[in-house]
Amino acid sequence: MALKKLNFVPGFNKQFTPSGAEGQWIDGDFVRFRSGLPEKIGGWKKLTVAQKELPGAARAQHAFTSLAGEKYTAIGTSQGLFLYYGEDFYDISPLATAISGCTFTSTNNQTSLTVNKTSHGLAPGRYITFSSVTLPGGGATGFTTTELEETTYEIISTTTNAFVITMPAVESGTGMTAAGGATVNPYEIVGPTTQTVGYGYGTYLWGDGTWGTERTISNVTLDPGSWSLDNFGQVLVATIHNGKTFTWNAGATNPRTIRASSNTTDYLTTNNPTASVMTLVSDRDRHLIHLGTETTIGNSSTQDPMFIRFSNQEDLNSYTPTATNTAGTFRLDAGSEIRAAVNAKDYTLVLTDRAAYTMTFVGPPYTFSIRQVGTGCGCIGQHAVVYANGAVYWMGDAGGFFMYDGTVKSLPSLVEDFVFTTDGDNLGLNFDATQTIFAGYNSLYSEIMWFYPKSGSTQIDRVVTFNFDEKVWTTGSLARTTYVDAFVFDKPYATEYDSTGTPNFPIQGITNTYGESVYYSHEDGTDQVANGTTTPVLAFITSGDLDIDDGEVFSSIRRFVPDYKYITGNSKITLFINDYPNNTKKSSPLGPFTVSSSTDKVDTRARGRLIAIKIENDAAGETWRYGTLRVDAQPDGRR
Repeated sequence: MALKKLNFVPGFNKQFTPSGAEGQWIDGDFVRFRSGLPEKIGGWKKLTVAQKELPGAARAQHAFTSLAGEKYTAIGTSQGLFLYYGEDFYDISPLATAISGCTFTSTNNQTSLTVNKTSHGLAPGRYITFSSVTLPGGGATGFTTTELEETTYEIISTTTNAFVITMPAVESGTGMTAAGGATVNPYEIVGPTTQTVGYGYGTYLWGDGTWGTERTISNVTLDPGSWSLDNFGQVLVATIHNGKTFTWNAGATNPRTIRASSNTTDYLTTNNPTASVMTLVSDRDRHLIHLGTETTIGNSSTQDPMFIRFSNQEDLNSYTPTATNTAGTFRLDAGSEIRAAVNAKDYTLVLTDRAAYTMTFVGPPYTFSIRQVGTGCGCIGQHAVVYANGAVYWMGDAGGFFMYDGTVKSLPSLVEDFVFTTDGDNLGLNFDATQTIFAGYNSLYSEIMWFYPKSGSTQIDRVVTFNFDEKVWTTGSLARTTYVDAFVFDKPYATEYDSTGTPNFPIQGITNTYGESVYYSHEDGTDQVANGTTTPVLAFITSGDLDIDDGEVFSSIRRFVPDYKYITGNSKITLFINDYPNNTKKSSPLGPFTVSSSTDKVDTRARGRLIAIKIENDAAGETWRYGTLRVDAQPDGRR
């Protein structure tokens, strides 16, 4: 019989059954579509010469360039704020209120150092620095002022009036007993590594349970530690989710030795709200906008999740409206909380849990025009929105995907149930961890990616991707907590979180309490490379079932002719056969078949009513872009 070409519709169809998705792709991992053809995605390599990792879970990332042409990415984790520059990391985490009047207790030949301070209020795992250190003379201690003042420490354990750190070497003196003195500078608290449920008094419905007892169920969720990151010229503006705002000036003298602060010279934020869901700088008019913020500045108890406050133009620290400035406030009314916001070409899109609004600068006396442009299109999380190619894309609060390009539109998708619905064996989105979702844009391939945690997982372990040029969707297991496009650097940069890892980072006594975030460059080679080790990216794609005469007769496949746009190394093609849709698929007797650029045809013996194909690779250095498949198939009876 003559060869027959098998053509497949680009994109994944995960709404239908395998037999109902004939002529379509139904599953895959680490693949994309380009000009309608599936291909393996590019690989990734761990960044930094020193092979460091960041402490905590990275939740925000922002790339920018200083006026001197220095390229930075700011990365906000659950533990602090960090810079990537020149293939190294720099710790610019802001410090909280200093604790003065501390003393030291140490024991000869021990690495433990006890810091004494009545009611210090610090918890194990908190990072601290020391300043104004004085140590006793006369051989009482072998520790030095320099190592204390020039090192960041993790608190190992605490009591009400003391805490313990681990020194880099043993006490070589006779030991101290409440001796010396120092000021302790704790890092600002960002938040937990996961989105968690808060239990205790008053965490569930009124009248539920016994009066005065803690509830064992809860409707209170604690958001993960996260950040808003933006730039005001070459000044980084960083806001802790539901917290304070800080700045860091790339144009300062020796900037990478300076921490982000509310007291940055010429860029103070001391008059800013102390509790905001997020902030951003409006690009055209240069206002700092606080969303979900305080109605009374400095009083966090007045935080209103629907309230917006913006600074005077070109002034990060002026918020009192006057007749001569452009500062102001307003409150949205559609929804219960502001979820996200993003700058677009000439407007800012603000998304609540129910609606979409545009903020457009119009100048005095109103400053901004606020217009509701959509309803029933709420956003699911702070970082689940991205601006790309003249439009805003986001993941919906109640399911589905949306875009705004002047009109709010729902994005049709054949993977929607797979992402949002837990049905049978499918583990869809974990709706108790939606604040971890991160939307990334890869302009190299016109892709919008939403990284999300599946049901039962507290951390990101899946991705759903929309190619807006091809209008196709794919799904996969690439787990990235942040992702930034290749516009400052020549490749996309992304973070991956390991909850059990101990980061290689210059913090003395650091533990794995908060895990580690690894930083990668993407679309970089064909494999995954980290710490000198190369492992393959195991890409595959699987088709729906194919048949002859709607399955009325069996098919006999004698041979097939593979076709690749390109292939490096080998690829494998497996023919899966079964007699009925609900039967378990089995590989053909002679498969899987290894093919290369020199493979002309493959002889096979495959027989069944329904036939599906799988294309994959399993070794390092392999990559491929599939074309078409021609098969020699003929009817082979009804039984």
